[in-house]
Amino acid sequence: MVSYAVKEIFLTLQGEGAQAGRVAVFCRFSGCNLWSGREEDREHAICRFCDTDFVGLDGTLGGRYATADELADTVAAQWTGADANRYTVLTGGEPLLQLDAALIDALHARGFAIGVETNGTIDSPPGVDWICVSPKAGAELVLRKGHELKLVYPQAGASPEAFEGLAFERFSLQPMDGPDAVENTARAVDYCLRHPQWRLSLQTHKTLGIR
Repeated sequence: MVSYAVKEIFLTLQGEGAQAGRVAVFCRFSGCNLWSGREEDREHAICRFCDTDFVGLDGTLGGRYATADELADTVAAQWTGADANRYTVLTGGEPLLQLDAALIDALHARGFAIGVETNGTIDSPPGVDWICVSPKAGAELVLRKGHELKLVYPQAGASPEAFEGLAFERFSLQPMDGPDAVENTARAVDYCLRHPQWRLSLQTHKTLGIR
């Protein structure tokens, strides 16, 4: 039997990228293929700068969901607004380790448009309404087309030029958070000014103090 391992589910505003400011139910899956999520493994991970806790099942509404309908019902129950413009973001960790046709159908049946935030190392099943790929240096990029490519910048070994020819509708450059965030933001601004194919993406949820 298929089951879904979920870290947390919550209603918020999308904080970054092209959908910033949009009301969304976030469903964060547990697990990733580029890092275990444990600090003792970070030094040896492919992605070392991740700032998200996706380990375990202990977040808000986290747990194992036995069916797509059970998980979709839980997502739908968090929506507090009008029925129009329902939107859910499937994230992680790496959501494409678990996302399948049954869950896509179940969420669509409940009126949700589906966004996915992925590292792009796994192909996406059909039917996702918004695919946002965030490439990571040192990981093979399998998912080479979609709606948005959102590159954390700067990354040694993952320059924007390496991705600008791919089949995405929008290219977003997001300053890497951490101790060099101010410098990284200035560098990202400068890059966007010189390369207008790219748009600056800021993590507004951190500024606002929301999830």
